[in-house]
Amino acid sequence: MESVLVLNQNYEPLNVCNTRRALVLLDGGKAEVLEHGPGGIPTPSRLYPRPSVIRLVYLVKRPRPKVKLSRREIFQRDHYTCQYCGVRTKDLTIDHVIPRHRGGKHTWENLVSACRNCNHRKGGKTLEEARMRLHRLPFEPKSNGYYILYEHIQKYDEWSKFVPEWVRNG
Repeated sequence: MESVLVLNQNYEPLNVCNTRRALVLLDGGKAEVLEHGPGGIPTPSRLYPRPSVIRLVYLVKRPRPKVKLSRREIFQRDHYTCQYCGVRTKDLTIDHVIPRHRGGKHTWENLVSACRNCNHRKGGKTLEEARMRLHRLPFEPKSNGYYILYEHIQKYDEWSKFVPEWVRNG
């Protein structure tokens, strides 16, 4: 099953679903096809063009998606920079500002990118005990409607006219 971009009535990306779900929305009159993808969907009587981008006929209000808490997302938030010494590198580790054994939580506000040297130097100590300071306080990054597209954006060329250039270029 191929992925299908689902747009809200106002053309804002809402979701990415599979072809089967898109066909159910189309057949029920809840969506319209804006772009077809390569290939088709064979049935005993005919070959239907495969939808690639559909738009809902009604506006759906929903809360904004949250950015998933993961290593990759923390590194991206911190611009692949050690938050202690400022070195920019791809060889990073995750550090808990308040160590977990001291009650620190595994949250956006307590996790930072750190190079191996700084993480080793800080160890299980607090910032004051290690005599270190952060270049920037950790925070939860904001998400927008285009967050759901990042993993699909390179694969589907026909989506490009519905996605701003700043999303396509990273």
